[in-house]
Amino acid sequence: QLGVTVDELQRICIKVRAQIIRQPSLYLQLTYQLTLPNQLLAKQLNWSVWQQAQVRFDDYLWEETCLECFIAGRLINDENLTDAQKATPYIEINANPDGRYALYQFESYRNPATLPPTPLHAADGQARASINWINNVKPTLRYVENSSFNDPSLANKPNHYERSFNVPVIQRSNKQYTIANTVIEQIHPCVILWFGEIALYFAPNHASPPDFHNRSHWSKFEL
Repeated sequence: QLGVTVDELQRICIKVRAQIIRQPSLYLQLTYQLTLPNQLLAKQLNWSVWQQAQVRFDDYLWEETCLECFIAGRLINDENLTDAQKATPYIEINANPDGRYALYQFESYRNPATLPPTPLHAADGQARASINWINNVKPTLRYVENSSFNDPSLANKPNHYERSFNVPVIQRSNKQYTIANTVIEQIHPCVILWFGEIALYFAPNHASPPDFHNRSHWSKFEL
């Protein structure tokens, strides 16, 4: 459907780096790096130019190319509860390369089931949680807009894309960090790439058919 071989699809490379930084406040920094093996795929990729004017909370971002990350862990106020009493909450982060974002709070697997999901609120319980975009002074352009795109000699040249953003965190103890009121214990970065009307799903591991909400495939958060 995309006009490329299965081998070319398998050579799509996505790397996500997660690290705790201080600038001077503490953040969880997520950097998404994408490499497409040729310009035929690059021409079809829906990858919007980053724009400051687009930075805002927005729903249903998974219907477009979406940089995602799921974060799970116990709630701060669950510390005195037994394991049977503790909730299984998690956070979903969505980000579009153009600057739009959303952070959602789930009590357990896909619960609540409302659409759009329940927004995550900051630790004060008032404002919606947000992200801070970084390294976007020189935004990656869609290669379809590049005048050299039709040069046959460049047809098999890899095409690179990158976006980074910070999520505010609070340090509670040595190597224990929280987003809003959730202690980070598991992390699951993933990406949805839309090529025209076709979506491809990427994660370190995920259920089949793709289900990024399935925590049995998530990684332990270790620094």
